[in-house]
Amino acid sequence: MKPEADRLLTVDEAAELLNVKPRFARRLIAERRIRFTHVGRHVRIPESAVREFINAGMVEPVVRTRIRRAA
Repeated sequence: MKPEADRLLTVDEAAELLNVKPRFARRLIAERRIRFTHVGRHVRIPESAVREFINAGMVEPVVRTRIRRAA
């Protein structure tokens, strides 16, 4: 079975997936906080890098159990 090629996104497309403005996506690139590649003089972000960035920032909810106290 042939592995699927990772789709390369423009900065605007990546920003849309992240629901942020393109300026923030460019800042992530400048600060090397997200993987990217150069295609000629254009910058492209692999779709998997966007998913990894989202998963890295995911915070799971805290489940608290109630302790019953004897009266």
